[in-house]
Amino acid sequence: MKNEYPLFSGALFLIVFVFACQQTAPLAPEENELLDGPTEGLSTEQQGQFLKGDQAFAEVFTIEKGLGPIFVANQCSSCHAGDGKGTPFVKFTRFGQPDTLGNQFLNLGGPQLQHKAIPGYQPEQLPAGATFTELVAPAVTGLGFLDAVSDADLIELSDPDDANGDGISGRPHWNNIPDYVTLRPNTISKNGMYITRFGKKGGAYDLLHQTSGAYNQDMGITSDFEPVDPYSRLETDPEVSIQTVQDVVFYLKTLKAPIPRNQDDPDVISGDLIFSQIKCASCHTPTLKTGFSPIDPLSNKEFHPFSDLLLHDMGTDLDDGYTEGFALTAEWKTPPLWGLGLSKDAQGGSYFLLHDGRATSIEEAILLHGGEAEQSKTNYAELSETEKQQLIKFLGSL
Repeated sequence: MKNEYPLFSGALFLIVFVFACQQTAPLAPEENELLDGPTEGLSTEQQGQFLKGDQAFAEVFTIEKGLGPIFVANQCSSCHAGDGKGTPFVKFTRFGQPDTLGNQFLNLGGPQLQHKAIPGYQPEQLPAGATFTELVAPAVTGLGFLDAVSDADLIELSDPDDANGDGISGRPHWNNIPDYVTLRPNTISKNGMYITRFGKKGGAYDLLHQTSGAYNQDMGITSDFEPVDPYSRLETDPEVSIQTVQDVVFYLKTLKAPIPRNQDDPDVISGDLIFSQIKCASCHTPTLKTGFSPIDPLSNKEFHPFSDLLLHDMGTDLDDGYTEGFALTAEWKTPPLWGLGLSKDAQGGSYFLLHDGRATSIEEAILLHGGEAEQSKTNYAELSETEKQQLIKFLGSL
């Protein structure tokens, strides 16, 4: 029988087709399940620069674009997948400084080993006698908030001589800084040095310092900020523009802070209390605040990184015999715990925690703590199994 309502049939088919697609299409992840994404409140112009920085962060460098000739990776995002933590499969080897007297191997390729090379060149080898450490890339979310914490607040958090007798003696990393950085508002200096806060040892002053160094040491890309080629050790024409570097810095500054999950779960609430009771919060400070920032959404904001951004002695198990700046070999900057529960998403489904990724579970990371964290580790070991699971569930919710 001839269809007397062809338009109706077509429309009905379309409705059924769209409905079926909606039922089978994967749901978009919730915002708190993703580490990447911009901070809320950016202007239209700022959103545009964020996108430019995002594109530059994902740019793949080739020989024609200046890669190498020796390098570690060929793009930023290969080490920070989804803006999260890296893995030991893409690791960084730093070498040449066993004490606070400076790196004695700069003329032999220090401070970073470039273990890959373009055709016609040989990868760098560790010089004989050089102390070294292996590192995995940190997550890069929320860095603008960390950048905007005032020096005065970090000094107030510190207790370098353990005056209160709690066994915790965190201290700022007072360090030399390159000429190209712009000092933060209300920066405090001490004997010609400044507080540095980025990197595993907190050796970089700001995100321009960190980013310029990463272009140079990770990819062999020179810039106006870091013009010396790591292979030839000669100044070369910049291979990445000032604007591109600044776009990446802006992107890193304006990535959102990780959003916690399951905060109403009774086990998460109990784990939060246990976290403070066993003194984890003595170093992993839950709440900080920013000072003034020229990026308004970052200015004078309270946020929750679970870090004091200070150096702490972490004991012999985590002493690699290598350091940077004026940190001691067993000292590490307190890593922010926010986003911890999402780390596996960027790490191929498994945890690789601590500075070198050696810990494959949250519990293993806790049990490798020592030094100033020895008492907290002991307190954890004395918890009941239920309490341990509540604490780990809380940490996974961050």
